[in-house]
Amino acid sequence: MLGEGRRWWITANSDSHIHWTEGGEDFWPGEYSKTYVLAEKNHADILDGIRSGRVFVTTGDLVSELWVEVSAGDASAGIGGELTIGENSDLTVTIRFLDPDIQNAKGDNPSVNRVDLITGQIHGIQDNMGLDVNPSTRVVARFGAEDWKKEGDYRVIRTTIENVDHDMYIRVRGTNTSDLEPLTDPRGEDPWSDLWFYSNPVFVGLQ
Repeated sequence: MLGEGRRWWITANSDSHIHWTEGGEDFWPGEYSKTYVLAEKNHADILDGIRSGRVFVTTGDLVSELWVEVSAGDASAGIGGELTIGENSDLTVTIRFLDPDIQNAKGDNPSVNRVDLITGQIHGIQDNMGLDVNPSTRVVARFGAEDWKKEGDYRVIRTTIENVDHDMYIRVRGTNTSDLEPLTDPRGEDPWSDLWFYSNPVFVGLQ
């Protein structure tokens, strides 16, 4: 859907029926997975933030803030936004996240082990409606603690994507694990040991 240029946004699932302390497998809403929306503290702006994709999600309170800025020259766009550039422009991607020094609902204080930068081409509407993959989507860079800088309480990553010659989207994810890709949870796995966060994309279009 992103490859077709659709504004398809992620949110975290907080559906809860029987809590794990009562014999079920569910968490209270916000106990494990959380949806963060960049908005003023009023209903109208929160809904606008969700509709506009100004959202990141996290599990286990792995991060409490995530900012992704894509810039070219004086122009820039953040999560959910769109940046228009000239062909063969270089993009600067700045990722800023807050790894909070607090305990989550389990009593752990997890740390971010790695951040992935993901891109994919926007190719327009597909003729094959059964196609459910975008072959151009890939992890273009992986960053560990040796790759980010501390700026106050934040960890900051700056990187460049050179000579962009096609419409694309850029998004970010991170984890406390060493797994290169999110894996299906085996039955009985401790969910607090397998934490991830994800941003909505930034769209980049050529003039």
